[in-house]
Amino acid sequence: MARDKAVAVKLSRAVSVLLCTALLGCAIAACKESTDHAAVKPTDVSSASSTNCRTIEHSFGETEVCDRPQRIVVLGNDILEYLLALDVQPVAYADYVSLQQEDFTQPEKQIPYLGNYVTHPLINAGTVFNPAVERIVQAEPDLIMGSQSQVDAGQYEVLSQIAPTLLFNYAETEDNLKKVAKAVNRLEQAEQTLMQTQQQIADAKAAFASLVETDPRVLLLVSSQLQEIGLANSTGLCSSLVESLGFELVSPPELEDNAGAQVPISIETLPQMNDANLVILLGSNLNDIQQFQDTESFETSQLSSLKQAWEENAIAQSLTASKAGKVYFIPMYLCRGLPGPIGTELYLEALQKQLLSNQSSARP
Repeated sequence: MARDKAVAVKLSRAVSVLLCTALLGCAIAACKESTDHAAVKPTDVSSASSTNCRTIEHSFGETEVCDRPQRIVVLGNDILEYLLALDVQPVAYADYVSLQQEDFTQPEKQIPYLGNYVTHPLINAGTVFNPAVERIVQAEPDLIMGSQSQVDAGQYEVLSQIAPTLLFNYAETEDNLKKVAKAVNRLEQAEQTLMQTQQQIADAKAAFASLVETDPRVLLLVSSQLQEIGLANSTGLCSSLVESLGFELVSPPELEDNAGAQVPISIETLPQMNDANLVILLGSNLNDIQQFQDTESFETSQLSSLKQAWEENAIAQSLTASKAGKVYFIPMYLCRGLPGPIGTELYLEALQKQLLSNQSSARP
């Protein structure tokens, strides 16, 4: 009874804040187009009696977290990845896209890639864009962590009424891992994880050395069905890891100085980059997903239409890399959705499996 009453109190408090936020929305918007993150002060719902407390800096200011949290709600696959890399299991999870309507009772079949690392069922906390407040309250969290880019100040205020809430800048991968580790009191493990990742990259660079020598230039693209194409030369882990292996990313002359994350290009532009020895296409097609079944079917949904479109397009097939059979397809979710240690390992495995196996088969 006491537990149910506590949940009801938290839910009532969160809903009250949510209603107030909604009612004041128009007035706030009229006065100020966007809320200054630093001005938002999270409610301190941590244990005042604990002496083992840490202050964590994040996108909405500073929040105190005490002891080692046991019931963590995660908003975003990137934050879930950091937790799992530190051998910490959450109790609830919200993805960026709605792949599952019910709770994650079989995570390995319901969460792409990371589900294999989850050891027990998770409460479905909605999506990062629209967190399910009632489910989050019912999870009785002692910590909520997520990505700041998809949560506004009003949502943050609601979440911080439920439990200490930390929201991080998606792009700051290594820093985020360390902050998550500090929050769950596993900083030493984070340092070990980062060292292991660097060693994996070094080992992979050695394995790719001969291929880099013969085929140094890579055209890195992102698309779903070739109707829209993006040059992915500045797309976080997707591009930085390819460069770390020693490859050079090519681009049209007029875009060489463009540092945008994904620069739109037309299919007619591809012949200008025909000096690329290899083409890597990052498939991104989350619109057609109905219900996630398993990793294999997920990858098929991300890549099948793109492969077919590439094979049927005369301009794409005119490229030297296409004629040489050196075009590779990898789900963008691997490197963009999972920017940390687990994603790095899986992305490396995908690159090695495709690029190096092709190299081996080409040898006399």
